[in-house]
Amino acid sequence: MRYYLIAGEASGDLHASNLMKAFKEKDPEAEFRYWGGDLMEAQGGTLVRHYKDTAVMGLWDVLMNLRTIRKNFDLCQNDILDYNPDVLILVDYAGFNLRMANYAHAKGILVYYYISPKVWAWNQKRVKKIKASVDRMFTILPFETSFFKKHGVEVQYSGNPVLDAIDTRPNKNEAFEMFVERNKLDNRPKVALLAGSRKGEIKYILSDMLQMVEKFPEFQFVIAGAPSFSLDDYKQYTEGKDVAVILNQTYELVQNSRAALVTSGTATLETALLNCPQVVCYKMWGGGFTDFIAKKILIQVPYISLVNLVLDKACVLELFQKDFSLEKLQDELGEILADTERRKEMLTDYEELHRRMGGPGSSAKTAQLMLESLKVDKAK
Repeated sequence: MRYYLIAGEASGDLHASNLMKAFKEKDPEAEFRYWGGDLMEAQGGTLVRHYKDTAVMGLWDVLMNLRTIRKNFDLCQNDILDYNPDVLILVDYAGFNLRMANYAHAKGILVYYYISPKVWAWNQKRVKKIKASVDRMFTILPFETSFFKKHGVEVQYSGNPVLDAIDTRPNKNEAFEMFVERNKLDNRPKVALLAGSRKGEIKYILSDMLQMVEKFPEFQFVIAGAPSFSLDDYKQYTEGKDVAVILNQTYELVQNSRAALVTSGTATLETALLNCPQVVCYKMWGGGFTDFIAKKILIQVPYISLVNLVLDKACVLELFQKDFSLEKLQDELGEILADTERRKEMLTDYEELHRRMGGPGSSAKTAQLMLESLKVDKAK
């Protein structure tokens, strides 16, 4: 089979790479062409564009990069048509991938969507576009499956790939002392800073996270360097601050940290599944205007973090837009760093999260479900 995959950020690159690995085990003739990152490239095939060259966030960044976005649309459409895959597999990245779904479907190419766009949270009217242009949806969260079934979308629940990635992570059983020595860190307990994998996230969030460094000198703050960035990309933010940066070791850092400050997204779920207490921080350009658009028009769920959505309760504190302040961040971080009831309650909630999410094996299950579906769909 010829597979064309599109992933637009670090988490999508990770999960798409695991899916590719599973395909290779089940389909010896698998061929891949894709938009993604280093992890997908390590599985073979042809990388067309790296996500570090395509990712944008927030209303302002989109507006400022409209010309580049249009060029990427055109390039991807032409490339899909030239490759003529057996199936186009879209991984999250809704703004780009929903347009590709519509184009490919109109050209008679099968479209499978893995890791749903957050249409249940952002503008639920888009579910109509999915129903019209996506042949099958493969969801990773139970509440997503129910949502799409209600709207008549062909959907299957395939488990969550985050569990696979965590289960097979490097240095899974590494002691704290070894982690510290290997990365040339000091012996203070760690606070992990997960500021995202996009330039906009780093710009709007990291500086505020770093304000906590001087407030908690008994802890060493360590930035989880995103795969798409180098150490030089962080220098303008870390200059003169007592903070370290380690690249491509997010899981290792989180599992060895006392607490974490995390940008909303898949990272909140990963941090919880690694049993690290956290504060969720999210800011975009635009201040009150962006907050109004997000809260009143776009966001249609009670929480922004996957941890709280899966648990259907406020397990972790979400500091979003106007709710964000350095005082609130300092207070909550202090609570979860110490042996408080707040910290114990969060860790107890994480146990329930583990139960609801289940165990690893999602990538292999998804690949098998897709191959079985391809036999049916291509025979139609």
